[in-house]
Amino acid sequence: MNTTTAAPTFLDHHQLQYLATNSPIYYTPRESVISGIPDHVLALAAPVIIYWVLSAWFHVLDTAGWKWPVKYRIHESAEVVSRNLATRGQVLREVILQQLIQTGMGLFWMEKAPAGAAVDHVAHMLRLAGPMASVVNWVLGPELGAQLLATRGAVGLYTLYWWAIPLTQLFIGIFVIDSWQYFLHRALHMNTYLYKTFHAQHHRLYVPYAYGTLYNHPVEGFLMDTLGALVAERAAQLTMREATLLFIIATAKAVNVHCGYNLPWDPLQIFTANNADYHDIHHQAIGIKSNFAQPFFIHWDTLLGTHMSRKDIERRKQEQKEKLSKVE
Repeated sequence: MNTTTAAPTFLDHHQLQYLATNSPIYYTPRESVISGIPDHVLALAAPVIIYWVLSAWFHVLDTAGWKWPVKYRIHESAEVVSRNLATRGQVLREVILQQLIQTGMGLFWMEKAPAGAAVDHVAHMLRLAGPMASVVNWVLGPELGAQLLATRGAVGLYTLYWWAIPLTQLFIGIFVIDSWQYFLHRALHMNTYLYKTFHAQHHRLYVPYAYGTLYNHPVEGFLMDTLGALVAERAAQLTMREATLLFIIATAKAVNVHCGYNLPWDPLQIFTANNADYHDIHHQAIGIKSNFAQPFFIHWDTLLGTHMSRKDIERRKQEQKEKLSKVE
């Protein structure tokens, strides 16, 4: 046990041994998750890799000529050519440019930090012991709280440190990314100058496809994706490994909502209502000032009245027909 932090009285020798010798399934004591690749480099490389792996898969679905994906396509394949105002080559160049900017900024922002066995995890857990004991005693009372801490104190600390806090941080990061992108995305639509100068480029893709996810003006790409991710990482106080996980999930989700397919077995589309069909509505003329939420959840659209569903579209069309019939 490599720690100088004093153990609280409710932890006996066996409970301290439990803290020192147990680690969760996701933990590795190695200095780097992948040997030879520092964690801060992996945090930058992994999102780029997942972006192109997923994009390549959906590109295969678009071009392989298989029959089974056709029924899941939101638009016919021909619409990509007939309706989109940017060629695939133009999209590819802009995406690579944004990823170069993103990686360069990340190299400047992120730096190597102790990880794995280089971190005194027991000491960190023991620092949480006092606050945890205070909460337990406040909720249960001194007598019952002391009994619980004496028997299950180590399990409580272990769960708090290895599971409760990291999961909370992850969801804080998700919330920050969603909030950052919703309000910036909405501003880019509601302000005519911002839309024409920056965001209109992304909407040259009326029919989204996977590797067009980051087809943005470089300024928008920096503000929306790069800066948004870095703000989320700092706001949630993520470790480098936690940040890597958040960046991977956010990238995978963003690619998925632009993929152009309603796949019933896709976990990223089942996970939240913010899926490819939801975001496709935003790329159509009728929904261009709706469905700003990305990439995870749709709570801001729902709370602030910018949510639009396929049923809403049909209802609007019906209302327009009724108005026209009355005029006639």
